[in-house]
Amino acid sequence: MNAKFSSIAVLIILLAATFVSGCASSYKESSVQSADYMAVEDYDDSYARNAVMDESGYTDYGDASTDSVDRKTITTVDMTIQVSDAAKGVDEISKMAVASGGYVSSSSIYDSYYDSYEGKNGYITVRIPESEYSSFLEDVAELGEVTGKSVSAQDVTEEYIDVSARLDNLERQETRLQEILNMTETVEDVLAVEKELERVRGEIESLTGRLNYLDDRIEFSTINIYVTEPRPITRSWGIRDAVSESVNGFISMVNALIILVGYLLPLVIVLIFFGGAGLFIKRRIRR
Repeated sequence: MNAKFSSIAVLIILLAATFVSGCASSYKESSVQSADYMAVEDYDDSYARNAVMDESGYTDYGDASTDSVDRKTITTVDMTIQVSDAAKGVDEISKMAVASGGYVSSSSIYDSYYDSYEGKNGYITVRIPESEYSSFLEDVAELGEVTGKSVSAQDVTEEYIDVSARLDNLERQETRLQEILNMTETVEDVLAVEKELERVRGEIESLTGRLNYLDDRIEFSTINIYVTEPRPITRSWGIRDAVSESVNGFISMVNALIILVGYLLPLVIVLIFFGGAGLFIKRRIRR
């Protein structure tokens, strides 16, 4: 009886391992595909083929359920804003992020040099709830002049559904293995079931972590804001440039003269030496 039960238990374990391995292979292939960035409306053309737009502006997806078209997207915003005081602007954005239910991921203030002008620039990254990020951007725009803005959305619907399905299957597999473990009697069967159970639990923890990461990225939009200060506008009508060029020309001429003197000085010394020696010899000859 024990031998028969042992064989059945081992068979069940092998079937479970084959099932989980198949799910893992499916997930790997699906994850590679879902890593690409794509527009939300281009994600799945099967819905587009069945979609019908009615007069009210809503789309009817036929037999597709509401859950099947509930897209999971990760939103990232890059924005450049010009303010009178960069340090104060970064501080105000930090307060706005907290007030919106988000938080500051990173921020920095640094000196900026342009010609003879010295100012400051700043950079801040905030995480804002998806439902609040539009109003947050409007509030930030009121701080100064928005000079650049881009919004990108990464569709992770396929990966999210796949991870959720695999996690559900593994949890059911864990329950079955636990039931088998309670029924086993021999030490070998217990060790075999526990080993398989440990592997399944490891995959459950890995998929749970991935799902939590996706939930965080979906629920909170990432907004990168580059804060700059306006550069002063100088009008010299060319006078300053002309003076600068003349000074540079004078300095270049002086440098050239110094170099010329350096080359000619040894020659002058030699000529003076030989000239004096020649006069001395002539005087001796005359005497």
